[in-house]
Amino acid sequence: MTSRFYGRKLTFDPLARFLISYQHWTFYPVMCVGRINLFIQTFLLLFSKRHVPDRALNIAGILVFWTWFPLLVSFLPNWQERFIFVFVSFAVTAIQHVQFCLNHFAADVYTGPPNGNDWFEKQTAGTLDISCRSYMDWFFGGLQFQLEHHLFPRLPRCHLRTVSPVVKELCKKHNLPYRSLSWWEANVWTIRTLKNAAIQARDVTNPMLKNLLWEAVNTHG
Repeated sequence: MTSRFYGRKLTFDPLARFLISYQHWTFYPVMCVGRINLFIQTFLLLFSKRHVPDRALNIAGILVFWTWFPLLVSFLPNWQERFIFVFVSFAVTAIQHVQFCLNHFAADVYTGPPNGNDWFEKQTAGTLDISCRSYMDWFFGGLQFQLEHHLFPRLPRCHLRTVSPVVKELCKKHNLPYRSLSWWEANVWTIRTLKNAAIQARDVTNPMLKNLLWEAVNTHG
């Protein structure tokens, strides 16, 4: 499979088939250490040949972080407490990692390059919102209005709830999907999507494995 995001071919080897075959079981445990992947991807991007705005400033930022964080951990009295502290600090970010997945994994995906529809339609097709009461906005941090965030990426998150009814009415007017699920429903949809892909991956006789690769391409304009 060719990844347009990474700009290279991804080999679907036996290890990849095995991991994908059980991804609906390992999803939440993996999210607990998902922060490690973000660290790795940050280094790979900053030291790649791709164009990165403010590369030097970003490199300075990670140097500060990787000086400060180990120093902070070193003040804990023993290795047991250090391990627990690092693990918990990683695990609590799983909420954010899961939220990102809920917003996209169960939405429509493209097999091959997108074509035919305009940018607004792509956002409505590839994004899910999470419905919640206003007093829970602090928990989701604005990510529950993912479609609104894609359409207005520079809009402060405190205003996303205000524009949500406008976006919903616009989608209704042009017969476009506006999907807003509860936290529970979004988790069910995501696990179901992962399971369907896992079943496909287990079929060694299937030469055309579809929808096993999700990529965020042009999601922010």
